[in-house]
Amino acid sequence: MIRVLHITGKMDMGGIETFIMNVYRRIDKSKIQFDFLLSSDEKFYYSNEIISLGGRIFHVPSRNGGKNICKNTKALNNFFEKHTEYTIIHQHVSSLSYITPILLAKKNKIPFRILHSHSTQDFGNHLNTFLHYIHKPLAPTLATDFFAASNPSAEWAYPSSIIKSKSYRLVNNAINLEDYNYDYKNRIQTRKKLSIGSDEIVIGNVGRFVNSKNHEFILEIFNELVKKDPKYKLLLIGDGPLVDKIKSQIKDYNLEKKVILTGVQSDIPSYLNAMDIFLFPSLYEGLGMALIEAQATGLKCVTSLNAVPQEVDITGLVDFVSLEKTAEKWADKIIKITYYSRQDYSNEVKKAGYSIDQTVNRLEEFYLSNH
Repeated sequence: MIRVLHITGKMDMGGIETFIMNVYRRIDKSKIQFDFLLSSDEKFYYSNEIISLGGRIFHVPSRNGGKNICKNTKALNNFFEKHTEYTIIHQHVSSLSYITPILLAKKNKIPFRILHSHSTQDFGNHLNTFLHYIHKPLAPTLATDFFAASNPSAEWAYPSSIIKSKSYRLVNNAINLEDYNYDYKNRIQTRKKLSIGSDEIVIGNVGRFVNSKNHEFILEIFNELVKKDPKYKLLLIGDGPLVDKIKSQIKDYNLEKKVILTGVQSDIPSYLNAMDIFLFPSLYEGLGMALIEAQATGLKCVTSLNAVPQEVDITGLVDFVSLEKTAEKWADKIIKITYYSRQDYSNEVKKAGYSIDQTVNRLEEFYLSNH
């Protein structure tokens, strides 16, 4: 059995983490086991499940905005010097502002070093963006293999030499399609649990309450929708550092009776079944895994033009609107597509290559041939 070391910041219910867990649950653990190196000592949403699946979790100090760079670097180097059992590391990144793990993995002669890009830009801060562009030309000297969630995600992370030679692999943010079948009975049950009336129209979003997911704009759009038609309700699934700010904005708009905040939920398909339109005005996405899940349940989606890769539209259910358009224009688009015949699209999602079994098989083959 080989052990693959996945390197990321944390293991909460974000897009990157959910993708890793979707793969981890289904990979043949008699041949391949996952371990995790995290730049935090917290306990995360997926921590207990990782342990139950046989994985190990290691921690190094975070950089803490640059204050702990020396501690972080020293801890990483000590880790790789001690743990010589790894022949494959798989580092997941939103940008190349933090390349210390893969650099030290090379220094410690780990033969197979994967960089996996999951985003198309980094709005963290100006320093992160500066470091990303400084480090970008170094990527081919540090990694042996290059993965990306989409073509724009690859173009963001890797230099032109990698892009022009197509030396990267697209790894689809796939899902377990059996979970995401459209289920009318489940829809009725979930809406009843949430006290949503049969004539009410539910606009929904699934995502962490962070800047990139643009929850403030979601509320602006929804406020315009309610002005035009009081039958609309908003369903927001997730949690995060901006949740209190969003709660305050809901009060400012007097929308307390119109917005449902569920917090983090494990049964995402049930909530998608309860929705009528999926609203996803993200500032940037590597692909937009939540949009793949929404499409599988037959939801029409409205998302950001030029900020979300257009290749995410694998069913024809996705409409793109520029973030430069007003909230009212976004609301008009939603009204225009609100009424449609809902049906299951899981077969179309599978044909597009987004079944988790397809992705697991590809990764298993890669890991087993490179160790």
